[in-house]
Amino acid sequence: MKGYLRADGRKGIRNIILVTYLVECAHHVARAIVTDSSDNVQLIGFPGCYPNEYSLNIMEGLCTHPNVAGVLIVSLGCEGFNREQLANTIQASARAVDTLVIQKSGGTRKTIAAGLSSVNELLISAEKAELVPMDISELVVGTICGGSDGTSGIGANPAVGHCFDQLVEDDAICIFEETGELIGCEQIMAERAITPELGEEIMKSVEKAEQYYTKMGYGSFAPGNAEGGLTTQEEKSMGAYAKSGSSKIHGLIKPGDIPNQGGLYLMDVVPDGEPMFGFPNIVDNAEIVEMIASGCHLTLFTTGRGSVVGSAISPVIKVCANPETYDNLSDDMDINAGKIIKGEATVAQVGDEIYQLVKQVAQGQQTKSEELGHQEFVLTYKKFEAIGPSCLPTAR
Repeated sequence: MKGYLRADGRKGIRNIILVTYLVECAHHVARAIVTDSSDNVQLIGFPGCYPNEYSLNIMEGLCTHPNVAGVLIVSLGCEGFNREQLANTIQASARAVDTLVIQKSGGTRKTIAAGLSSVNELLISAEKAELVPMDISELVVGTICGGSDGTSGIGANPAVGHCFDQLVEDDAICIFEETGELIGCEQIMAERAITPELGEEIMKSVEKAEQYYTKMGYGSFAPGNAEGGLTTQEEKSMGAYAKSGSSKIHGLIKPGDIPNQGGLYLMDVVPDGEPMFGFPNIVDNAEIVEMIASGCHLTLFTTGRGSVVGSAISPVIKVCANPETYDNLSDDMDINAGKIIKGEATVAQVGDEIYQLVKQVAQGQQTKSEELGHQEFVLTYKKFEAIGPSCLPTAR
């Protein structure tokens, strides 16, 4: 396996150029630049206008992700986003970066023209990235649920858990999340923590999620889950929990925190403090974005009802639990975990299949969503506070 070597020593499995807008007012211009560029140029952005430390932190993590070779920043000019800090962070990572301010560049047409010229230069710079040997222990892999049904917790999710156990044995970094969908599982997760202090923090993170959703008046249990055969939040939680496998939990991280050693990590995605910004991670791609900001080279996406999403920056491998869904959406699904439900394969066999596909995608094989051109992206407002080092063995 080979990867693109970056200045910080991390290695990417893709070598893309990002065009990122810093306010919704600059979205159209940035999208036009990407549309007229090559497939190796991708679009991300933050639509809000007033500043938010979380969004800046996430954007810094995305723009300096090992899969990213260079960045074009597109700013309107009067938004609250700190474009200077973002550009400085990218430059400090030894990546090529250029900034266009629409209010100074002459408007839509002139900024698009300047952007296309800039992207061409960034693509030439990206070709200089050194391709070097990469061990599986250097991979960072995330997992999320989407469109869960009654088959998810007995098919796709435990198969991903089996794959995670193998990756952890390889000393890779594995990240699972959805603390709002792990309510009821906090005690068993705490018992898997490598330290008592970590176990206590895991308990607190799930309790926080429960309180947050209670105050918002809406839990992480959708009508589609019920239509798919799930009956309670606890049933959904146990299914989601199965994705974590059986390895010890090495740390609790928050979006944008980057683990610095192999092992299994739980990501706390529910904002700290009183509810301010609405429901956390109500969109699957918001979860994927946070995984990528924490360094994930790729994400394992399990589904029973079905989903067609992919992501900018990092590939998404979709694992389908329901055999009927797989037959209906086979063009969008990478792994048929429905074989488990039909008795045609065991959880371990499908888990091994996922593990092998992870390695193939890391070596350059495209996922179904990549082939179809899916590059969904969502970034919203949130607020987080740091966790102490005894529970958070990470490095920025």
